[in-house]
Amino acid sequence: MTAVRDDPAGRLALMQRCYYGPFGQAPRHLPYRRAALSFMHWQLQRGVLSPPFSDRPGSPWWRAVNERILRDGCEAVALSGDLPGPASSRTVDYWMSFADYPTARAWYRAHNGSVVAAYLEHRDLAEAESPAERFFMNVVLCRVLYTHALVAAPRISLGWLRPLAPFLGDPRLGMTGIFLHLSRVLPHEYPLRGSVQSYLGAELRFGRLLDYGVIVPRLQQLYAWSAHELAAPGLLDCVRDGALTYAWSFEDRGVWQPPKSFILQMTQRALPLARRDRGPSERQTTLGRGMGRPPAKGQAGEQDGPRSR
Repeated sequence: MTAVRDDPAGRLALMQRCYYGPFGQAPRHLPYRRAALSFMHWQLQRGVLSPPFSDRPGSPWWRAVNERILRDGCEAVALSGDLPGPASSRTVDYWMSFADYPTARAWYRAHNGSVVAAYLEHRDLAEAESPAERFFMNVVLCRVLYTHALVAAPRISLGWLRPLAPFLGDPRLGMTGIFLHLSRVLPHEYPLRGSVQSYLGAELRFGRLLDYGVIVPRLQQLYAWSAHELAAPGLLDCVRDGALTYAWSFEDRGVWQPPKSFILQMTQRALPLARRDRGPSERQTTLGRGMGRPPAKGQAGEQDGPRSR
């Protein structure tokens, strides 16, 4: 990892190499490169991975998040190639599970496990970013968590349309780009120089419909489920009463309130929350008792979710 730390193109090549496995042949893993490389290409385009000594330095926070994903993946590849020693973290165990049994749900658990671990570990770096950048950090996080839930928790993510959810969220298919193609969510520039409101005003209509019409009403359930699925209780500190609070003040929660729109109202009515979802306080109590170790092989995270291991 040290060799490519200040080489954005080298980071991308290392990411690609991981999906070939320890011996250069991993045909069942290769289809999952699509989503992983889409996420990383977007970071390269924005310049957030550029070294600190470049003419336009990158983001210390984004560099740290990307490095965590790469480090976990590289360690899993090495251990899969019979390198002796235990995994250094739970997130590496998730990548090992994906290596053993590559499924959509296993990939999301590994990828999002590394993403969430990096978010929680580097909150101090996030606080140093601009308000607009911190706003979009929250948008990115809820998007990747939601796409995971499409595959593993379809009732939470899409309600009565849940039979479509695994297809929409499968990282091997082009449809997942609707949610993970982040160039459609964030501006290409870094650092962001405008206000949050200026970027919200320029947001694409479909992005606004997805975020405010589908994801925002489910934030509390989504983060509670994700915290349990990833054994990351700290994720519950990133949402409060339906507002995103990662490096973001709860007092400024107005940005998460949906704008008045007939289409948004109709979308929310067409996709109501599942009736049997429990309230936030009850879920958090259950989560507090159930965390502490990764889900066992063959254990589903939601009653009606597909099993992946």
